[in-house]
Order: sequence, then C-alpha cells, then structure tokens
Amino acid sequence: MPAAEAQYVTLGLGAEVFAVPVEFVREILDYRQPFAIPEGPAYLLGLTDVRGRGTATIDLRAKLGLPTVPPGPSTRILVLDIPLEGRLLSLGLVADRVIEVVSVSADQIEPAPDIGVAWRSDYIAGVVRRDDGFVVLFELARLLTTQEAAALPAVADVAA
Repeated sequence: MPAAEAQYVTLGLGAEVFAVPVEFVREILDYRQPFAIPEGPAYLLGLTDVRGRGTATIDLRAKLGLPTVPPGPSTRILVLDIPLEGRLLSLGLVADRVIEVVSVSADQIEPAPDIGVAWRSDYIAGVVRRDDGFVVLFELARLLTTQEAAALPAVADVAA
C-alpha cells in the first residue's frame, strides 16, 4: 500500500531549500516593504497589507539565524494561516524565492537531525533527500515560540 502523500510549497533561502505544507499557504505575494513596527524583534519586519488586513511579516533568514540579504526580484512573501492553540495566526514569511509545489510521501521524510544544522531543530518536522540535497520541512506551529506568537500584533490574529 503506498504511503500517504502531502503537498508542500518549497522556498529558497540562499542555497538552502525549505518547505511548508500547502494547506497553510493562503497566497504568495511579490515582495513589498512591510510597515515597520517600533521595538519589534529583529526578525519581525513589520506589517504587510494583505487584502485590507495588517499581517505580521517576518524575515525567515533572520528568524533562522542566517545572514540577511536585501530583497531581490525573486523575493516573495508567503502568507500563511497557522493554527495555534485555539486561534489562527496569519503570518507573512519572506523568502528569497518560491520554487515549486512538490508531493512528498510519508516514507520519504527522515527525522530532523540533532546536530550539524545552523537552525534550532525543534521547528523542523523532518527532511526529504533529493538528488540535489535536502529539503527541510517546517513544523510551522513551532516556528514561533508561544511567547513570540503572543507578542505579534493583535491585528495578526484571524478568527478561527
């Protein structure tokens, strides 16, 4: 019996490839400078207007401890709706580029490595081996700690 498949949107940060479950992606936008929020954490770029609603937007590079780079022509904002503890968090993730939608079967997913990676492994759901390297699958509910999610502007919350 074939293993269940899930679809992921792959995105690039430099040479690294990450993926988020397609079911959480509401839309993908061309990059535009978010409206800055004073005294926010370094990874919080500010608010992006998404169809009339302010959406907290984070620099995924900064959040993962990777060197930040200026936005380029391929830079995109992935607008995600992430279920968190009884609410739905609308969040924009800035990525260098969006690559494609891929199908991944459960038996292709390897556990997250504990060592040798530049980011905290607790928000990695697993990795998928590909001919050209690995794709890191995000566990979106753990990308932000409970305190970080609670600190995001209230306008980032969407009624579930």
